[in-house]
Amino acid sequence: MTQFVHAKAFDKVGIIGAGAWGTALAQVAARAGREVLIQCREPEVADSINAQHLNHLYLPGRELLAQVKATADLADLGDCDLILAVPPAQHMRASLKAFAPHVRDGLPIVLCAKGVERGTDCLMNEVLTETLPQARAAVLSGPSFAAEVARGLPTAVTLACKDAALGAQISTTLATQTFRPYLIDDMIGAEAGGALKNVLAIACGISEGKGLGRSAHAALITRGFAEMTRLAVALGAKAETLSGLCGMGDLVLSCSSPQSRNMSVGLALGGGQTLAQALEGKISVAEGVESAPAVKHLGEKLGVDLPICNMVATILSGEASVDKAIGDLMSRPLKTER
Repeated sequence: MTQFVHAKAFDKVGIIGAGAWGTALAQVAARAGREVLIQCREPEVADSINAQHLNHLYLPGRELLAQVKATADLADLGDCDLILAVPPAQHMRASLKAFAPHVRDGLPIVLCAKGVERGTDCLMNEVLTETLPQARAAVLSGPSFAAEVARGLPTAVTLACKDAALGAQISTTLATQTFRPYLIDDMIGAEAGGALKNVLAIACGISEGKGLGRSAHAALITRGFAEMTRLAVALGAKAETLSGLCGMGDLVLSCSSPQSRNMSVGLALGGGQTLAQALEGKISVAEGVESAPAVKHLGEKLGVDLPICNMVATILSGEASVDKAIGDLMSRPLKTER
């Protein structure tokens, strides 16, 4: 077992994005004893956090620690020691570009969104490299529902960073008795796992919504894990990374509870709703909806077979009905299991 000596923690943590996950991570950092400043797109959310220690819009009912302060101005994060970037994946590029004038050389930025960018097929670390090449990158991923993390329930995650010393410092900054980061150096694997599990959670939700049973559910998770691993390796990841928290762990969580935004979308689709109906009234983003077509395109570009992810993409685009997509999936040529 490899252990590392806890490094000196960063004192001031800035968070870009005050959605449910960003707010939960603000609570984690504050619980670890850090000074926290969270940037909110909506000024009323910043006012609510500062005046009442509550994020009424995205994480209602959970009182935040006094160390969590909020701002509507990205410039205020410029003097933070560590940045957690938590906008939705499809907004990551715009958020980092907006933050660019305030970024000093060597600023550590932890990417906390899970998805593939539509139009470019980029993972979030590629988006960071293109927008803020002067920053030092890390990726936070793993099985973690925001509401549970904010409550302080036990959670273990993956922290991926090529610089072991920086990774140790980030881990020490965020670790508490209830939030445990495991350090790896495979950022591509961590990101691929997080992105594909969202798409696969939609598939499992569709199966549940159609009442296809637990056997189908288990098959989707298992064969979905095979797809996740194939694509990650094709991108340059280590296969063993996907057996960890950021792969199998996150897949099992997101595919097993309606608390998952992505699975809830799939449940609605499987129950006969349209995509517009499934998304109606939701303020939090189901990342798999936007990532599915990008994942499909990425697989085609790399020559990687992704039948379950492709099924989800065709359903979301309206190219195939739920019943036809399931039928097509089950009638594929027989093959050996690898």
